[in-house]
Amino acid sequence: MTTPGPGIALLGGGFSTDEDGLLDDWLLTQVSNPRPRICFVPTASGDAPAYIDRFLDAFRPRACEPSVLRLFQRELDDEALRRHVLDQDVIYVGGGNTANLLAVWRTHGLDRVLHEAYDRGTLLCGISAGANCWAQGSHTDSYGPLTFLPDGLGLIEGSVCPHYDSEEGRRAGYQQAVATGALPAGWALEDGVAARFRDGNLVEAVTRVPEARLYRVERVGESGAAEEALPCRVITS
Repeated sequence: MTTPGPGIALLGGGFSTDEDGLLDDWLLTQVSNPRPRICFVPTASGDAPAYIDRFLDAFRPRACEPSVLRLFQRELDDEALRRHVLDQDVIYVGGGNTANLLAVWRTHGLDRVLHEAYDRGTLLCGISAGANCWAQGSHTDSYGPLTFLPDGLGLIEGSVCPHYDSEEGRRAGYQQAVATGALPAGWALEDGVAARFRDGNLVEAVTRVPEARLYRVERVGESGAAEEALPCRVITS
């Protein structure tokens, strides 16, 4: 039985980093509802109020219905939380601490609800920690220095590395983690790129920055890694 679309989108930008709004506009076109329900989950930032305000400021003027799911000041019981998540067309997870995000989600049972939402065809997406969380593992600064985190929801096979071109140590550190087997092969996003997956397959990669790329990083031999730059469609409007 084939599960419904649209899947998972890894974002290398969006309302929190970009002024042009191109990746967020693209994101809303990935679902069939002409006025999609989009819920921001800011757990990785500790539900930072300023981050929430930036999301609402960015999406309230758009043709969508934005909402926020707070877990640090939770208001919904288990059933209401489940109903709200499953009623969304898009779940948008913010950046911050990936390890903390996963721990809090599991405490509140949100991890199980997100699996259910995925199976029902909700688009799950996010930036930085909000991209890391969907894979089996990720390259992260959750513990201070950059390191590998062999943990995630496992909805994307393999691993994810955000900020591949913009943070010192990301490229070399991620390749080393893949080369040693600390992380499985996976996907590295330069800032400005977004990629959508369904059933483990890359559906589309786009970029708002013409020179930015999505990379597939694989282990080579016993102690090496190789990256392959993948085509990205440039979006300008």
